Amino acid sequence: MKRRQFIAGAGVGIAAATLAAPAIAQSMPEVKWRLTSSFPKSLDTIYGSSDVFAKTVAELTDNKFQIQTFAGGEIVPGLQALDAVTNGTVEMCHTCLYYFLGKDMTFAILASLPFGLNARMQDAWFLHGGGTDLTNEFLKPYNVMAYLAGNANCQMGGWYRKEIKEVADLKGLKFRVGGFAGRILSRLGVVPQQTAAGDIYPSLEKGTIDAVEWVGPHDDEKLGLYKVAKYYYYPGWWEGGSALHNVFNQEKFNELPKLYQSALRIASAYQNDWLGPKYDALNPAALKRLVANGAILRAFPQPVLEACYQAATELYAEESAKNPWFKKVHDSIVAFRADQYLWWQVAEYSYDTFMIRARSRG
Repeated sequence: MKRRQFIAGAGVGIAAATLAAPAIAQSMPEVKWRLTSSFPKSLDTIYGSSDVFAKTVAELTDNKFQIQTFAGGEIVPGLQALDAVTNGTVEMCHTCLYYFLGKDMTFAILASLPFGLNARMQDAWFLHGGGTDLTNEFLKPYNVMAYLAGNANCQMGGWYRKEIKEVADLKGLKFRVGGFAGRILSRLGVVPQQTAAGDIYPSLEKGTIDAVEWVGPHDDEKLGLYKVAKYYYYPGWWEGGSALHNVFNQEKFNELPKLYQSALRIASAYQNDWLGPKYDALNPAALKRLVANGAILRAFPQPVLEACYQAATELYAEESAKNPWFKKVHDSIVAFRADQYLWWQVAEYSYDTFMIRARSRG
């Protein structure tokens, strides 16, 4: 093709694209949705990620698809977010699926399997290990579907009024702990409490609970937990990675134009990319402030971790024997975890261990 002909042809193509863009925008319907979060507005991380998601959807659709975000309790309580989406009260929610383990224990491990995957491994499992397909197959009876939408990364082990020196210290402890961890810890004498985020501080302050886990330094500081309990334990073995999801009413999702469906998927992926690094950026400084304000850092004693691991293993076997869905998801995660730690032991762990030691030497 001659140069003049090529330039002329390219000009026609550019003009056509320029004309087509407004035409496409004009043909897109205006859609307004409501998103109920399971989290309070005070958490600029988890709740803030929903605002990032909604803004991205609007930008991708020339502001034709608007999603208004609501904190837990503004439309429905945070722990009722899934039901609100199932019955169509709202079109979607942003939540942690382990809040709904009362319906089926499988919900819990779709958020975090205690002693399971870390955050990066979870991303790999959901996106490339079949996790998202398993999740949506499981969710079909609830008239919903979900996209991965953030991770709180490895969490802390929580705030305690007293030290945990041995397994016996767990007996009778009234502990706000979500998901599967409560079932595991109850085998060691803990009395688990399911408490929404907004009720955590007053419950700890009043003595309704003796200990509480939430997320990590930044969010824990926001909730002011260091003011009412001074012992801060790690690691949060129940959430080596804590996956969050955007959950959509299936019928409402199906009604959307394909472009809008893609916008939800792309915006969820961006939200997922945004939240984990946000925590990584904020947690170090927050941890320093917490210690400066009197928090006493403690590692869980090895015997406590071993006892919890044994209790978890026993509970997984029991649940797998009676719940086919749980077994299907659990087996997939465990097989994926084995290969992941084979790789991490070779590369990631050896590198990180060296760098941590190098840092300690100054």
